[in-house]
Amino acid sequence: MAPMSVQPPQKILIPRWVQLVGLPLLVLGAWRVFEVVNHAVFIFVVAALIAILLNPIVRAFCALHIPRPLAVFLVYLCAAATIGGITVIVGTVVAREVTSVSTRVENEFHKNSQGRIPAEQKLFRLQNWINHSSPIKVDVKTPGERLIHGVDNAGLQQYSGRAVSIAQSLVITVFESLFNLVLVMVISIYMLLDAPRLSRWLRTIFPSQEPGDDLLARCERALLAYVRGQTLVSLTIGVTAGVGMELLGLTGVFPSGSHYALAFGAWTAVTEIIPYVGPWLGFLAPAAVAATQSLTAVIAVAVVYLFIHQIEGHVVIPKLMAGAVKVHPLVVIFALLAGEELYGLPGVIVTMPLVAIGREVGLFLRERMGLESWRDAVRIPIGLPIEPPDQAEEPPGVERSGPNAA
Repeated sequence: MAPMSVQPPQKILIPRWVQLVGLPLLVLGAWRVFEVVNHAVFIFVVAALIAILLNPIVRAFCALHIPRPLAVFLVYLCAAATIGGITVIVGTVVAREVTSVSTRVENEFHKNSQGRIPAEQKLFRLQNWINHSSPIKVDVKTPGERLIHGVDNAGLQQYSGRAVSIAQSLVITVFESLFNLVLVMVISIYMLLDAPRLSRWLRTIFPSQEPGDDLLARCERALLAYVRGQTLVSLTIGVTAGVGMELLGLTGVFPSGSHYALAFGAWTAVTEIIPYVGPWLGFLAPAAVAATQSLTAVIAVAVVYLFIHQIEGHVVIPKLMAGAVKVHPLVVIFALLAGEELYGLPGVIVTMPLVAIGREVGLFLRERMGLESWRDAVRIPIGLPIEPPDQAEEPPGVERSGPNAA
């Protein structure tokens, strides 16, 4: 039996007068509303992304004959427990490591039991290496000593206090954002509860012969593909960075690398979520710690991260993110710049999922909607009295020639 051919969906043609008047007014009106309520739009966009991401899990619970409201509650309960546990663990690790690094930096400028300053000893060793082994002779001892002796205890306490205050301000910002988080959760819960109704309503507007070809299903597949690819990329890069720092610590090139390998790997994995800027942010933390030990450690860390991101750009991302966002790189760059201009760092983070979903929405509407052609427009004849050439009045003084001449 031959398989039945799936008929393409019938397109809805947009009339010419709507193209000429309605669409421009719609774009201008939408942009004006967006300018007034852009914060509310961002809240709803984030809530919609969360609802689309969690909807397959809710459907899986519903398949076990669990009512949808209870399934939504269970999904959010599991998500809250997971996020809360990760936040507590990461917050504890970050607070401990920030305090440890601040103490190490402060100890570099204090006299030890032998009455020497560790930073000054490292400066002497660096100058000695430059004088005997480096092809380029540079005097780093004089400005380095001036810098070391210019940093007093009060200054160190000020810098250490500033680092602690920055960490505290981050915690305060997180707690101030709880209101928006609760609002996002409430909106996404309503969206999850009404997802089947919304799907049926969209099917009445855009009917389809395939059950999994509606707009919500396409958006779910696009978002899940992006999240799956980004998670694999972050885990791969984070594990590679952690292993690299561990090897530098075991070889003695970067002694603190093995102690902070887990923290550096987790930091690199988290910053990998941020497009383009994330790799640089992931490098800054180990480079800052390596700068308190030796120039060799900084160079080794830079070489390791350069190798990691070369592998990322040529192997990891093409393999793991190939089917996630199938748009031109210029479109991605423009979308990232627009997201940063509108909402800052949160806008950059949500830009790529929106691009992935926007591409699917565009393809969906392109298959089902079209513009009425202007070539078939009715031509309105305009009657103008035009005299034939043989009956036209000739200017005075011109004699006619030829067979019709008088």
